[in-house]
Amino acid sequence: MKKVLFISGSLRKDSFNTQLLKIANEMIKNNVETSFLSYSEMPFMNQDDEFKDNAYIKKVRAEVKAADAIFIASPEYNHSYSGVLKNLLDWLSRPTVAGDYKSAVIRGKIVAISSLAGSSKGSFSLAKLKELLEMLSCTVCESETKIALNERFSSKELVLTEDEMNALKAECKELLERLK
Repeated sequence: MKKVLFISGSLRKDSFNTQLLKIANEMIKNNVETSFLSYSEMPFMNQDDEFKDNAYIKKVRAEVKAADAIFIASPEYNHSYSGVLKNLLDWLSRPTVAGDYKSAVIRGKIVAISSLAGSSKGSFSLAKLKELLEMLSCTVCESETKIALNERFSSKELVLTEDEMNALKAECKELLERLK
């Protein structure tokens, strides 16, 4: 069975982006094996430490390598994706064998991307994230779920409108089709 790994660009406990991924998980979990990546203890990327024997980094990389596809949802910070997500992607983009960039665990992955943010709906962050992922030799789905939280920022629970739910369904459908 194909595997989809969900990655939230927010480490916040009640993150709306994580909640969106949980809804997406409900939509696809009967068709693929799913899991959520926990990476809150990821150290800052530092080339001095890149090839040190670090069990935590090995575990995170192994989870990504085992996935056939990745579904990322990230907030938008200053017209870009989150710093914790960038740090994770930096680690995943680096070779696991010195000098062999093809050994980077994120290369060749199918990736769906979404964002929940302010009035921009994460448009700026998604454009930059797509550019980065394509540079890393990932196949990025065309469908995206972009949601303006605005007045929902004060809420703790994400409730999607019908249009937002349809956008997420379309994104999940494309992801599953690409996995065939």
